[in-house]
Amino acid sequence: MVRDKVDFPAPEIVDRATFQAEVDALRIREKAHTREGDAIAAARRRLPVVRVDGATSLIGENGSVTLLDAFEGRQMLIAYYYMWFDGQPAAEQCEGCTFFTTQVRELSHIHSRDVTYATFCQGSYEQSVRYRDFMGWEMPWYSAQDSLETLLVGRRIGLMHLVCYLRSGSEVFETYWTTRRGVEAMDNSYRLLDLTVYGRQEDFEDSPDGWPQHWGETNHPFRRDGRHISQWPRLEAGHSDDMVVDNSRR
Repeated sequence: MVRDKVDFPAPEIVDRATFQAEVDALRIREKAHTREGDAIAAARRRLPVVRVDGATSLIGENGSVTLLDAFEGRQMLIAYYYMWFDGQPAAEQCEGCTFFTTQVRELSHIHSRDVTYATFCQGSYEQSVRYRDFMGWEMPWYSAQDSLETLLVGRRIGLMHLVCYLRSGSEVFETYWTTRRGVEAMDNSYRLLDLTVYGRQEDFEDSPDGWPQHWGETNHPFRRDGRHISQWPRLEAGHSDDMVVDNSRR
Protein backbone atom coordinates (compact mmCIF):
# COMPACT_ATOMS: atom_id res chain seq x y z
CA MET A 1 0.00 0.00 0.00
CA VAL A 2 1.46 3.34 -1.07
CA ARG A 3 0.34 6.30 0.99
CA ASP A 4 0.48 9.98 0.13
CA LYS A 5 3.90 11.35 0.88
CA VAL A 6 4.07 12.97 4.30
CA ASP A 7 7.08 14.60 5.86
CA PHE A 8 7.14 12.70 9.13
CA PRO A 9 9.67 13.61 11.79
CA ALA A 10 13.01 11.84 11.48
CA PRO A 11 15.86 11.09 13.89
CA GLU A 12 18.68 13.50 14.53
CA ILE A 13 21.29 13.76 11.75
CA VAL A 14 24.83 13.08 12.98
CA ASP A 15 28.24 12.27 11.53
CA ARG A 16 29.23 8.69 10.66
CA ALA A 17 31.37 8.19 13.79
CA THR A 18 28.55 9.24 16.12
CA PHE A 19 26.07 7.06 14.22
CA GLN A 20 28.38 4.04 14.44
CA ALA A 21 28.92 4.55 18.16
CA GLU A 22 25.15 4.46 18.72
CA VAL A 23 24.79 1.34 16.57
CA ASP A 24 27.62 -0.35 18.49
CA ALA A 25 25.92 0.44 21.80
CA LEU A 26 22.63 -1.00 20.54
CA ARG A 27 24.42 -4.06 19.20
CA ILE A 28 25.41 -5.02 22.74
CA ARG A 29 21.72 -5.19 23.65
CA GLU A 30 20.87 -7.03 20.42
CA LYS A 31 23.49 -9.69 21.13
CA ALA A 32 22.21 -10.10 24.68
CA HIS A 33 18.70 -10.50 23.25
CA THR A 34 19.96 -13.15 20.81
CA ARG A 35 21.76 -15.06 23.56
CA GLU A 36 18.64 -14.99 25.73
CA GLY A 37 16.64 -16.30 22.78
CA ASP A 38 19.16 -19.13 22.41
CA ALA A 39 18.84 -19.91 26.11
CA ILE A 40 15.03 -20.01 25.88
CA ALA A 41 15.27 -22.31 22.85
CA ALA A 42 17.61 -24.57 24.83
CA ALA A 43 15.05 -24.74 27.65
CA ARG A 44 12.32 -25.45 25.12
CA ARG A 45 14.28 -28.45 23.85
CA ARG A 46 14.36 -29.80 27.39
CA LEU A 47 10.62 -29.59 28.03
CA PRO A 48 8.84 -32.83 28.90
CA VAL A 49 6.39 -34.19 26.33
CA VAL A 50 2.83 -35.48 26.42
CA ARG A 51 1.48 -38.44 24.47
CA VAL A 52 -1.08 -37.75 21.73
CA ASP A 53 -3.13 -40.37 19.91
CA GLY A 54 -1.43 -40.79 16.52
CA ALA A 55 -4.64 -42.25 15.13
CA THR A 56 -6.49 -38.95 15.63
CA SER A 57 -8.44 -38.27 12.47
CA LEU A 58 -7.76 -35.48 9.95
CA ILE A 59 -9.23 -34.79 6.52
CA GLY A 60 -6.76 -34.21 3.70
CA GLU A 61 -6.60 -34.17 -0.07
CA ASN A 62 -7.33 -37.89 -0.29
CA GLY A 63 -9.93 -38.04 2.45
CA SER A 64 -9.53 -39.35 5.98
CA VAL A 65 -5.97 -39.64 7.31
CA THR A 66 -4.39 -39.70 10.75
CA LEU A 67 -2.16 -37.37 12.71
CA LEU A 68 0.61 -39.90 12.20
CA ASP A 69 0.12 -39.67 8.41
CA ALA A 70 0.59 -35.88 8.57
CA PHE A 71 4.25 -36.43 9.55
CA GLU A 72 4.83 -37.65 5.97
CA GLY A 73 7.38 -40.11 7.35
CA ARG A 74 9.48 -37.46 9.08
CA GLN A 75 10.25 -37.49 12.80
CA MET A 76 8.81 -34.09 13.70
CA LEU A 77 5.76 -32.06 12.73
CA ILE A 78 4.91 -28.38 13.09
CA ALA A 79 1.18 -27.78 12.79
CA TYR A 80 -0.44 -24.37 12.48
CA TYR A 81 -4.07 -24.42 13.60
CA TYR A 82 -5.75 -22.05 11.19
CA MET A 83 -8.87 -20.27 12.44
CA TRP A 84 -11.80 -20.73 10.05
CA PHE A 85 -15.41 -19.59 9.78
CA ASP A 86 -17.42 -22.02 7.67
CA GLY A 87 -19.90 -20.36 5.35
CA GLN A 88 -18.14 -16.99 5.43
CA PRO A 89 -16.56 -15.37 2.34
CA ALA A 90 -12.83 -14.96 1.90
CA ALA A 91 -12.88 -11.35 3.08
CA GLU A 92 -14.31 -12.45 6.45
CA GLN A 93 -11.79 -15.18 7.22
CA CYS A 94 -9.04 -14.68 9.82
CA GLU A 95 -6.70 -11.94 8.63
CA GLY A 96 -4.06 -12.84 11.23
CA CYS A 97 -3.93 -16.45 10.05
CA THR A 98 -3.67 -15.21 6.47
CA PHE A 99 -0.86 -12.82 7.41
CA PHE A 100 1.22 -15.52 9.09
CA THR A 101 0.48 -18.35 6.65
CA THR A 102 1.33 -16.18 3.65
CA GLN A 103 4.90 -16.00 4.91
CA VAL A 104 5.43 -19.76 5.12
CA ARG A 105 6.73 -20.57 1.64
CA GLU A 106 9.99 -22.49 1.26
CA LEU A 107 9.84 -25.71 3.28
CA SER A 108 12.96 -27.50 2.03
CA HIS A 109 15.13 -26.26 4.89
CA ILE A 110 12.54 -27.42 7.43
CA HIS A 111 12.35 -30.79 5.68
CA SER A 112 16.15 -31.11 5.76
CA ARG A 113 15.93 -31.25 9.57
CA ASP A 114 13.42 -34.13 9.37
CA VAL A 115 10.48 -31.81 10.11
CA THR A 116 7.16 -31.51 8.27
CA TYR A 117 5.14 -28.30 8.31
CA ALA A 118 1.36 -28.50 7.80
CA THR A 119 -1.75 -26.41 8.26
CA PHE A 120 -4.50 -27.90 10.42
CA CYS A 121 -7.60 -25.90 9.57
CA GLN A 122 -10.18 -25.59 12.32
CA GLY A 123 -12.98 -25.59 9.73
CA SER A 124 -14.11 -27.90 6.96
CA TYR A 125 -11.63 -29.15 4.39
CA GLU A 126 -13.66 -28.54 1.24
CA GLN A 127 -14.22 -24.84 1.83
CA SER A 128 -10.91 -23.99 3.45
CA VAL A 129 -8.79 -25.71 0.80
CA ARG A 130 -10.45 -23.46 -1.79
CA TYR A 131 -9.08 -20.53 0.18
CA ARG A 132 -5.63 -22.12 0.25
CA ASP A 133 -5.78 -22.45 -3.54
CA PHE A 134 -6.98 -18.85 -3.93
CA MET A 135 -4.02 -17.66 -1.90
CA GLY A 136 -1.59 -19.88 -3.83
CA TRP A 137 -0.26 -21.70 -0.79
CA GLU A 138 1.40 -25.07 -1.29
CA MET A 139 1.93 -26.45 2.21
CA PRO A 140 0.07 -29.63 3.24
CA TRP A 141 -3.47 -28.74 4.29
CA TYR A 142 -5.80 -30.70 6.54
CA SER A 143 -9.06 -30.18 8.35
CA ALA A 144 -8.83 -30.93 12.06
CA GLN A 145 -12.40 -29.75 12.67
CA ASP A 146 -13.72 -33.01 14.10
CA SER A 147 -10.66 -33.66 16.30
CA LEU A 148 -10.00 -30.27 17.88
CA GLU A 149 -11.19 -31.35 21.33
CA THR A 150 -8.56 -34.09 21.26
CA LEU A 151 -5.71 -32.15 19.64
CA LEU A 152 -6.20 -28.89 21.53
CA VAL A 153 -7.33 -30.38 24.81
CA GLY A 154 -7.48 -27.74 27.54
CA ARG A 155 -6.92 -24.88 25.09
CA ARG A 156 -9.23 -22.41 23.43
CA ILE A 157 -10.58 -23.73 20.14
CA GLY A 158 -11.03 -21.00 17.54
CA LEU A 159 -7.75 -19.29 18.39
CA MET A 160 -4.57 -19.59 16.30
CA HIS A 161 -2.14 -22.15 17.70
CA LEU A 162 1.30 -23.37 16.65
CA VAL A 163 1.98 -26.89 17.93
CA CYS A 164 5.08 -29.09 17.63
CA TYR A 165 5.03 -32.89 17.64
CA LEU A 166 7.56 -35.69 17.82
CA ARG A 167 7.10 -39.19 16.38
CA SER A 168 8.75 -42.28 17.82
CA GLY A 169 7.69 -45.21 15.68
CA SER A 170 3.90 -45.10 15.77
CA GLU A 171 3.78 -43.08 18.97
CA VAL A 172 3.20 -39.31 18.80
CA PHE A 173 4.08 -36.73 21.44
CA GLU A 174 3.34 -33.04 21.74
CA THR A 175 6.55 -31.17 22.59
CA TYR A 176 5.58 -27.48 22.55
CA TRP A 177 2.76 -25.10 21.72
CA THR A 178 2.20 -21.36 21.57
CA THR A 179 -0.41 -18.85 20.45
CA ARG A 180 -1.00 -15.12 19.95
CA ARG A 181 2.35 -13.30 19.61
CA GLY A 182 4.20 -16.59 19.90
CA VAL A 183 2.92 -17.30 16.38
CA GLU A 184 5.19 -14.49 15.16
CA ALA A 185 7.77 -17.27 14.82
CA MET A 186 6.18 -17.74 11.36
CA ASP A 187 6.66 -14.11 10.41
CA ASN A 188 9.40 -12.21 8.64
CA SER A 189 7.54 -9.03 7.65
CA TYR A 190 7.34 -7.70 11.20
CA ARG A 191 10.92 -8.77 11.87
CA LEU A 192 12.12 -6.70 8.92
CA LEU A 193 9.86 -3.75 9.73
CA ASP A 194 11.26 -3.75 13.27
CA LEU A 195 14.65 -2.88 11.75
CA THR A 196 13.34 0.27 10.04
CA VAL A 197 13.20 3.76 11.54
CA TYR A 198 9.38 3.80 11.77
CA GLY A 199 8.98 0.13 12.78
CA ARG A 200 5.63 -1.60 12.32
CA GLN A 201 3.85 1.76 12.44
CA GLU A 202 1.29 0.31 14.85
CA ASP A 203 -0.21 2.28 17.68
CA PHE A 204 1.05 -0.04 20.43
CA GLU A 205 4.72 0.70 19.66
CA ASP A 206 6.93 2.89 21.80
CA SER A 207 7.95 5.49 19.20
CA PRO A 208 8.92 9.18 19.44
CA ASP A 209 6.17 11.78 19.17
CA GLY A 210 5.08 12.36 15.60
CA TRP A 211 6.26 8.99 14.29
CA PRO A 212 3.73 7.43 11.86
CA GLN A 213 1.44 4.96 13.61
CA HIS A 214 -1.41 4.50 11.14
CA TRP A 215 -1.98 0.83 11.92
CA GLY A 216 -3.69 -0.74 14.91
CA GLU A 217 -7.07 -0.31 16.55
CA THR A 218 -8.32 2.36 14.14
CA ASN A 219 -6.78 0.90 10.97
CA HIS A 220 -6.45 -2.87 11.07
CA PRO A 221 -2.81 -3.97 10.63
CA PHE A 222 -3.73 -6.79 8.24
CA ARG A 223 -6.59 -5.22 6.27
CA ARG A 224 -7.08 -2.52 3.67
CA ASP A 225 -10.39 -1.42 2.11
CA GLY A 226 -12.32 -4.28 3.72
CA ARG A 227 -9.95 -7.01 2.59
CA HIS A 228 -6.88 -8.81 3.86
CA ILE A 229 -3.89 -6.91 2.46
CA SER A 230 -2.48 -10.08 0.88
CA GLN A 231 -5.80 -10.90 -0.84
CA TRP A 232 -5.65 -7.87 -3.12
CA PRO A 233 -2.71 -9.07 -5.28
CA ARG A 234 -4.49 -12.43 -5.77
CA LEU A 235 -7.69 -10.71 -6.90
CA GLU A 236 -5.75 -8.40 -9.19
CA ALA A 237 -4.12 -11.48 -10.73
CA GLY A 238 -7.57 -12.93 -11.47
CA HIS A 239 -7.67 -15.64 -8.81
CA SER A 240 -11.17 -16.70 -7.75
CA ASP A 241 -12.02 -16.27 -4.08
CA ASP A 242 -15.30 -18.20 -4.36
CA MET A 243 -15.53 -20.33 -1.23
CA VAL A 244 -18.85 -21.95 -2.16
CA VAL A 245 -18.73 -25.74 -2.49
CA ASP A 246 -21.22 -27.06 -5.04
CA ASN A 247 -22.42 -30.31 -3.50
CA SER A 248 -24.93 -30.84 -6.34
CA ARG A 249 -22.10 -32.07 -8.56
CA ARG A 250 -21.44 -35.08 -6.40
